[in-house]
Amino acid sequence: MSAESSRQLVWHKSSYSGNEGGECVEVALAAESVRIRDSKDVDRPSLSVHAHGWAAFVAFAAAD
Repeated sequence: MSAESSRQLVWHKSSYSGNEGGECVEVALAAESVRIRDSKDVDRPSLSVHAHGWAAFVAFAAAD
């Protein structure tokens, strides 16, 4: 995905991220993947993860 089309995605910051400029990540849904980027450096390339892999990661992180 080009940097231009990455800017067209709707990015969501973690609800655990504050507005103080700390270490934050943002995610965006693409056609068949989830894009992940550093909210402090949005011009760098984002990481692309298959939607199934992202779902497994979120389920693991939410497990007690």
